[in-house]
Amino acid sequence: MIKVRKNLKLKNIETKAIERHPVPVLGIDYRMKIVYKNIKIAELDVENTTIKISLPNKYKKESSKTILDIAIEKMYEQIAKVEVENAMEKIRIMLGFAPEDFEIKKIKDILGKCQNQKITINPEIVKYSRDVIEYTVLHQYCHLKYKNHCKGFYELIAKYQPDYEMYENTINI
Repeated sequence: MIKVRKNLKLKNIETKAIERHPVPVLGIDYRMKIVYKNIKIAELDVENTTIKISLPNKYKKESSKTILDIAIEKMYEQIAKVEVENAMEKIRIMLGFAPEDFEIKKIKDILGKCQNQKITINPEIVKYSRDVIEYTVLHQYCHLKYKNHCKGFYELIAKYQPDYEMYENTINI
């Protein structure tokens, strides 16, 4: 009698799980978990306070820290596109003016800047709450009228955000 061994290939078996320190998203700390599966494209699921990133098995050879850093960066960019656009629309309606252009782009050591009538917001802004995102956008809009932090600049901010100093102390814009 000859025994034939069946090759058991299960498509979505989790092969390895890696966890990382908490990652802030919209002011809430999430646990990151990366798993490798027999899939073709990456998947992202949010369950309670855990963000689970499923990656194809072919990425196992890469450094897990590198993979997580790239995944988090991409996640921040996607969330920032939505959150910043919503904040910009709200502030545009509130102030009655808007920049000529804006972009979501990594900026070293700052969350936002306004140059030549163009606002740039760092995607890492999504580490903070929506209130902070809105304040950052308001701050940059005010730079469309005032290039520096003069008295008029702070008067304009205070008109729309009386407790702006709280946000200034929370973040470094």
